[in-house]
Amino acid sequence: MEATQTATPTFESVWAILQETAQIVREVGKKQEETDRQLKETDRIVKDNAKQIGKLGNRFGEMVEYMVAPNLQEKFRELGLKFHQANLSAIFSDDNKVLFEVDALLENGEKAMLVEVKTTLITEDVKDHVARLEKMRNYADLHGDKRAFLGAVAGVVITSNVKEYALGQGFYVIEPSGETFNIIPPNGKPKEW
Repeated sequence: MEATQTATPTFESVWAILQETAQIVREVGKKQEETDRQLKETDRIVKDNAKQIGKLGNRFGEMVEYMVAPNLQEKFRELGLKFHQANLSAIFSDDNKVLFEVDALLENGEKAMLVEVKTTLITEDVKDHVARLEKMRNYADLHGDKRAFLGAVAGVVITSNVKEYALGQGFYVIEPSGETFNIIPPNGKPKEW
């Protein structure tokens, strides 16, 4: 067998390998810079799209509020609850600090109905509305308002388990029915705050 001899590297061959390696490193660096630039652009596009989707969701929610609110007084009257005044987007604040907002507020001298309207109603929305009614009770007590406060939740999409949860919390549930909507009374007596 013949032994293979390897040539001893020369300065020129080592220098050529180093220059080739430096060129590869420069090319990788340029590609990394381009990848970073593309990632930043993708991140910007994703953030812009998220903002636009959020605005669209808010607009759709506003549209639902304006579709439901005008007929709320009439629908509740059918259930024996007469409200003489209806307000959309009622904001409650103290010393210029917003405490909470109500999508629709129906009122008479003895009771007020706080209505939360969502495109898709989820259990967390119902829990948030319970907290909102507790805040309303505290706010009313601080301002000498002795009325009873009732709650209602509305949604275009409401699963049966969310509906049952809301009814069990003492809320009226407002859901679409054809070109109008129905109001389902709570299980048992409506909860008053």
